[in-house]
Amino acid sequence: MQIRSEQPSDYQAASEVIWQAFGQDNEVRLVEKIRKSDRYIPNLSLVAEIDGVIVAHILFSYIDLVGDVTYKVLSLAPLAVRSPNRKQGIGSALVQEGLARANAMGETIAIVLGHPQFYSRFGFEPSIRYGIESPFPVPDDFFMVKPLTGYQNSHKGKVIYPPAFAEV
Repeated sequence: MQIRSEQPSDYQAASEVIWQAFGQDNEVRLVEKIRKSDRYIPNLSLVAEIDGVIVAHILFSYIDLVGDVTYKVLSLAPLAVRSPNRKQGIGSALVQEGLARANAMGETIAIVLGHPQFYSRFGFEPSIRYGIESPFPVPDDFFMVKPLTGYQNSHKGKVIYPPAFAEV
């Protein structure tokens, strides 16, 4: 398996993986909108390939954390792995590589809305422990953050997602 940055020539294959993983096109449209926005980070849009075939995709993009100051922080969404390739550690490898790259870039926080049993393995914790509020009415343990190398205690407030997320 090879993990690498997504290239424009990968967009169609990545979209197919995302659609297959979620069974709808909301997440596909989300990724397409983010790619066309100032929230897109090419180095943090990753694909996993096996024998030259893209089998998984992950995207970290910028969202806002609004408190006394507005910070750009990372959102991990979506993570998609083709059904036949699940339970093989591919999604975990993408999360680890994305977080390693984000740390190397000096990013502050990664935020995810997802299953605590999966994401807690990578150091994600409920956001309320850090004074970070979800914009959605979800159980506290499903809205999680992972402090990164640039994290400071002043990173508190309410998460605001850009308009691209409105349809998901």
